[in-house]
Amino acid sequence: MKNVTYAYEDKIVLDHINFEIPQGSLMGLTGPNGGGKTTLIKLLLGILKPDEGTINIYEEPVSKFKGRSKIGFVSQKANSFNRGFPATVFEVVSTGLTAKIGYFKFMNKKHKEKILHAIDQVGMSEYTYQNIGNLSGGQQQRIFIARALVSDPELLILDEPTVGIDYENVRRFYDLLHQLHEKRNITLLLVTHDTGIMTEHATDIVCLNKTLHFHGKPEEYHSLSEKELSNFYGYPVHIVEHNH
Repeated sequence: MKNVTYAYEDKIVLDHINFEIPQGSLMGLTGPNGGGKTTLIKLLLGILKPDEGTINIYEEPVSKFKGRSKIGFVSQKANSFNRGFPATVFEVVSTGLTAKIGYFKFMNKKHKEKILHAIDQVGMSEYTYQNIGNLSGGQQQRIFIARALVSDPELLILDEPTVGIDYENVRRFYDLLHQLHEKRNITLLLVTHDTGIMTEHATDIVCLNKTLHFHGKPEEYHSLSEKELSNFYGYPVHIVEHNH
């Protein structure tokens, strides 16, 4: 992103944003509500167009980027998914291949093997033919990651995927992302408010609140003072360390 600015009517949401996501990195994107994180994701996905500036994905302008299957996206599904939706885990994950297979076309043996492999990667093989509505929020999020992985993406974007998930499953979720990053070398962009867990796994951190307040490594982020964090969030921030 170079000098990207976006406004809803006369309200500027993003103001001259400059940063890049290094290939193979696990980048954490954090910031207060209303700070522009979701808008930035929509710009990256080509859903919105910037008022100013340029956005390139793999050196191509986002508006002309043809390799959509290279990008996987997982949104905030835990709180909004219809638990009565009549679909199995296998069927949900198979929809991640629609762009490659096409609508109203049959899957072949290779496609089915890819689906089963994606489900296995997220540790959910035993639930393959269960109704997704019967799964917990944490389990459902694993299935949505499998859906994103089945098309073999090079970039995986996750927009606050742990909303509504209990702490134990959040830890497992982050461990899963770490494993995917290490084993598959997928570039990850993770939008989250959970800076504590994020800094354990992230290779790079971006702090966004209308403008870019910070872009650096976790150890640099940890060195920020309470005053600097307060300026970033727009209200007083107190750092509390838990040494256990």
